[in-house]
Amino acid sequence: MPSRRAWIGGAAASVAAAVLAAPQVRAQAQPSVLVVGGGFAGASCARALKQLDRDLAVTLIEPEADYLACPFSNAVLAGLRGIEAQTFRYDRFSDVRLIRRRAVAVDAERRRVRLDDGTDIGYVRLVLAPGVDLRFDALPGYDEAAAEIMPHAWKAGAQTLLLRDQLTAMPDGGVVILSAPANPFRCPPGPYERASLIAHYLKTSKPRSKLIILDAKDAFSKQRLFEAAWLELYPGLIEWVPLSSGGRVTEVDPATRTLVTEFGSHKAAIANVIPPQRAGKIAQSAGVADQTGWCPIDPVTFESRLQPSIHVIGDAAIGGAMPKSAFSANAQAKACAAAVAALVRERQPVPPKLINTCYSLVAPGYGISIAGVYQPRAGLLAEVEGAGGTSPLEAPPSVRELEAAYAQDWFRTITNEVFG
Repeated sequence: MPSRRAWIGGAAASVAAAVLAAPQVRAQAQPSVLVVGGGFAGASCARALKQLDRDLAVTLIEPEADYLACPFSNAVLAGLRGIEAQTFRYDRFSDVRLIRRRAVAVDAERRRVRLDDGTDIGYVRLVLAPGVDLRFDALPGYDEAAAEIMPHAWKAGAQTLLLRDQLTAMPDGGVVILSAPANPFRCPPGPYERASLIAHYLKTSKPRSKLIILDAKDAFSKQRLFEAAWLELYPGLIEWVPLSSGGRVTEVDPATRTLVTEFGSHKAAIANVIPPQRAGKIAQSAGVADQTGWCPIDPVTFESRLQPSIHVIGDAAIGGAMPKSAFSANAQAKACAAAVAALVRERQPVPPKLINTCYSLVAPGYGISIAGVYQPRAGLLAEVEGAGGTSPLEAPPSVRELEAAYAQDWFRTITNEVFG
C-alpha cells in the first residue's frame, strides 16, 4: 500500500503541475469552448478550463437542475444513505455560462451545437461528456417499460429508489437476482459492490433471503477481494454464476420476473438487470462514436479520432486501460482542459499522467479499493506497470475501516470540488 500511494501521489502532482503550469492568458479574443454534459467529467472540465484561462468563454450545457451521483448510490439501496446525499445542484458555476437545455445534434463541419429548443451555438472547441446510454435493444424482453419492473438502477435517481423500495417490500426468503453485463460498462466493480450491500441488507433485515449474480463474464474487478469478503461476511448468501457456468442472461420476462440463460431460467422475487451500455446519444449524433458504441480518442488531448475539434471524456470515451469511473472522469477532465486551453492558444499540449482509484463498500465500515496510473502509449492510455494495485487480500478490520473512511473522504472532496 505505501508504494501504491506514493505512485498515486506522484501522478496527482504531475497532473496538478500540468494544470498550474498553463499561463493565465489575457487576450482580446475570447475563444468559445462548449462542454456538453454536467456530470463528473463535464462539470470538472468546465471549471478547470476557467481556472486555466479566465478569458475563455466557457459554456456548460446541461438540462437537469440537479445531478444525482452514482458513486455511493448502492448504499441508498441498502438503506445506509438517503438519496438527498447523492444530489448536487449547478447553482455555483458563476464563472461558467450555464445553459439548461439538452444538446441534440452537432454539426462538426460548421462547429455548431443544436439545442432542444431549436437554437444553435458555435464553438472553437467542443468537449462532450455525455456519460452512458443503456442499450435497451441489447437484451430481448428488456426495455424502458421492463425497467419499471426489473430496475437497472444504473443511473442514480428514480430507479435507485424503485429498487430500494422493492427490496424493502420483499418478504423474507425471497431471491434477489442481479444480472451483470459483459465489459465494457460504467464502473466495473459496481455490480459487485451492489451485491455486497444488498447482501448486507438481507443479512440484517431478511436473513432467509438469497442473492444470485448472473454474470456475462468469467472474471471481474477486485474479484479476490470481493469473494474473500463474501465468504467472511455473507457465507451462503451470495451465489456468483460466471459466464462459463451459464451466467450470461439472454432474455428476460418482466411479467414473471424470469431471467433466461443458455443453461436454464431463474425466477426472482426482485430482478436487478444491468444492461449493456454505450456512449450517450449526442456522441452518435456528433459522429464521434465508432461501431462499438464508444468514442475513440487521442490519449494526450482527448480529441476524437473521428471528428476534429471535438474532445470526449469520461464514461463515453475509449480510455484504453483506464476504467470508466467518476475518479477517471475527473482526472480526464482536467487533462483535457489543459490540452484544450493549450490548443486554443496554439500551444503544444503536455502528455498527461492520470490516476484512478475505485473504492467499493462491502459493508458499513468495510472498504476495498483498486488503483492505477495511466499515460499515453501506442495511441492509448496504458497502465504504468507497478504503479497501481489493490487493497491487501489479508488485512485486519482496521485497514478495511480505513479504506471505507477514505472512500467517504474522496466522495466529499470530489463533489465539493466539482459542484461547490
